[in-house]
Amino acid sequence: MRPITGREELDLFSQLPYVLNEELADDLAAGRRRPEWMWVALRGDRLLARTAWWSRSAGDAPLILDILDIEDSASVSDHVDIGVRLLQTAMAATLPNGSRHPEYSRFIPPDWRENAATRQAIEDRMTVLERTGARLFVERLRLEWRPESPVPEPSSRRLAFRPVHDGEELVALMASVLDGTLDAHGRDDLTRMSVHEAATRHYEDELACYTSPRDWWRIATLPHGEPVGFVIPARNDYNPIIAYIAVLPSHRGNGYIDDILAEGTRILAEQHVPRIRASTDLGNTPMANAFRRAGYINFERAINMTWS
Repeated sequence: MRPITGREELDLFSQLPYVLNEELADDLAAGRRRPEWMWVALRGDRLLARTAWWSRSAGDAPLILDILDIEDSASVSDHVDIGVRLLQTAMAATLPNGSRHPEYSRFIPPDWRENAATRQAIEDRMTVLERTGARLFVERLRLEWRPESPVPEPSSRRLAFRPVHDGEELVALMASVLDGTLDAHGRDDLTRMSVHEAATRHYEDELACYTSPRDWWRIATLPHGEPVGFVIPARNDYNPIIAYIAVLPSHRGNGYIDDILAEGTRILAEQHVPRIRASTDLGNTPMANAFRRAGYINFERAINMTWS
C-alpha cells in the first residue's frame, strides 16, 4: 500500500474504472491533485484498491475524498477489508493529526438501487467508509441542461434582474436564505457557526474562487427593487454550472424559483456551452422540481459521507 510515484503511474491508478479517471491527468497538472494524495493497494502488479483526495487549487489542503475504489471480482473475497486497510493507511499519512476529515463524495447512477450488482458495489464502498468512522450525510441529485432542450422562459414578468453590487451584498442575502434552508450542508454549517459566518465561508471558499465573470451573477427583485432571491451562474474547472440559487424566506411559495432559474440558465446558454450542471439534495423536492420544469435531467447522483 503506497502512493503513486507520479504521472507515470496514472495508467496503473486508472485500472479500476470510474468517471473521474479522464480528469486525473489535468488535475495533476493543475495541482488539484498530488501523487502523495493518490494511494493504491497492490498484490504484485494487480490493483486491488485505490483512494485519492482533491483540492480546489494548487497549494490547498485536501478538500474532498472523491475516489475510493475496490476490485469487485469474486476472486478478491477480502476486497472490503483491503479497502479499509488502504483508507486507514492513506488517511494516517495524508491528513494532519486532529484535523477534520474531508467529506467523501462519489458519483453514482440515478437508478443505483434498482440494479443488484451496482447497488452491491456502492454499498461495499460505503461499508469501507463506515468501518473507518464515516456515516451517510446526504444523497444529492446531479442535474444537467443540454442545448437541445429549449431555453426556459420566465413564467411571468413579475421579477426584474440586476447584477450583484458586491460580495457584501451577496453574503447578506446568502445569510438570509439559510433561514429554513433544506440544504444539508447549510444546516450542518449552522450547527458549528453563526449564519453570517456560514455565508461568509461559503462565499470565500467557493463563489469568490470562480474565475468566470461576476457580471453573470443576478439578483432577482420585485418591480420596486426589493430583493426576492438570486442565482449564481458560473464555470468551475470542468463545467458551466448553476453554483447557487435561492429564494429569500419571505418570498418562498410564490413560484419565483422558476423565473430565477430561467434567468441563470439563459445567461449560460448565451455562452453556447455544451451543458449546464447543477446539484441539489435528494430531499429538496421544491428545488429538484424547479430544475425538472426547466428541462434539466437527473443524469446521476452523488453519495456524500462524513466523519464526526
